[in-house]
Amino acid sequence: MLSYVLRRIVQSVIVLVGALVISFLILRIVPGDPAVMMLSDLATPDEIARVRIALGVDQPVWIQFGIYVKQILTGDFGVSYRSQTPALSLVLGYLPATFQLAVAALLITIGISVPFGAVAAVRKGSWIDNLLSGLALIGQSVPVFWLGIMLILTFSVQLRWLPTSGRGGFLHLVLPAVTLAAAQVALVARIMRSSMLEVIRQDYVRTARAKGLSEKVIVMRHALRNALAPVVTVLGLQIGNLLGGAIITETVFGWPGAGNLLVNSIGARDYPVVQTMIVISALIFVITNLIVDIIYVMLDPRVSYD
Repeated sequence: MLSYVLRRIVQSVIVLVGALVISFLILRIVPGDPAVMMLSDLATPDEIARVRIALGVDQPVWIQFGIYVKQILTGDFGVSYRSQTPALSLVLGYLPATFQLAVAALLITIGISVPFGAVAAVRKGSWIDNLLSGLALIGQSVPVFWLGIMLILTFSVQLRWLPTSGRGGFLHLVLPAVTLAAAQVALVARIMRSSMLEVIRQDYVRTARAKGLSEKVIVMRHALRNALAPVVTVLGLQIGNLLGGAIITETVFGWPGAGNLLVNSIGARDYPVVQTMIVISALIFVITNLIVDIIYVMLDPRVSYD
């Protein structure tokens, strides 16, 4: 296990370097000058040139990249062009709201998809299975932004049960979390159903039935744990999708998280903030997947990475 963890750490470093290089180059390819974004339309060419020199974007790309790498190695992610505050501090200030939304969506995903998938598998071919499978298909087909708007119109505008936007108490979290979790619930439920169907066909399940154990005991004690292994893997991969989906969800609901910050920073060509967001997102993703692999071994001792 130790050798596997060390290999994964090396791979994670390579992924982070790749994310850093790609994000840096893509931002320079995208049309738009951060100096022009910061100034008014009446700015003169000399004023624009002075701002470009101050920001360091007047240098060739390879020199800008070398300076950026040197800064990162010293823990300096640069200064936001718009707010003139350290990019890392700015991003870290917005991340708690995104984490709150992502964790809430993840809890909803686990709480709904696992039991729904298990029930659909146990009741294969019944109306419950058909209903849950149909809902899962619809959940994966509906765009996040459309679902968010429909939930706002229904529960905020018409019924007036929940707030339309912003971050406050528990009620502010309900609609964004449900919107973000919808597609994940549909996917994980289908994976859970498939995994459960495979497990309940195994010989040890038939042996448990032959011993006279109740269906509830067989499902809860023998089938469910083994069926969860691939589900845990999928959930780990969905962390990245939750962070990506949070960008759209936060925009729709005016949620003051890192996704909203990223959208605004891209529009303003605020390079340091965008690059910092991408590096932190990549770091979260690789750490999460390493943890998921370890949990996988705990769920299924037959798996070995040595």
